Amino acid sequence: MIAPVDPLIEDFVKAGADIITAHVEAGPHLHRTLQTIKSHGVKAGVSLNPHTPIESIQHVMDMLDLILIMTVNPGFGGQSFIPLFGKIEKARAMIDASGRTIDLEIDGGVNPDTAKQCIAAGADVLVAGTAVFKDGPEHYARNIKNLRG
Repeated sequence: MIAPVDPLIEDFVKAGADIITAHVEAGPHLHRTLQTIKSHGVKAGVSLNPHTPIESIQHVMDMLDLILIMTVNPGFGGQSFIPLFGKIEKARAMIDASGRTIDLEIDGGVNPDTAKQCIAAGADVLVAGTAVFKDGPEHYARNIKNLRG
């Protein structure tokens, strides 16, 4: 999480980003941040920390290409998954009601068990760090296969 995010949007676009995701808490005006991202011709996403209610993005659904639900508190890898399945389900319902194509991404504590539960709750993109990289490079392929079920 970078705060404030707005002054860095153009730098990320110049670096080649085709989607930029901003935390709800990364600035005072989420709508303005999403407008700025979109003005650069890239996709816009919003990230919600575990404590941030899903309802906080209701007013910007028409601007989103991605919703990222953090299932750990941002800051470092290897944290335990926070079971926010109700929040994931609510986000999926909001996406479906919008009639738009919006990816629902989960990041934090994703492993073979939590991956299945997140997908069942409505997620379609998963971020896995520790579950992939544990045990060293010789196990990456196996770890990814286990995540895919």
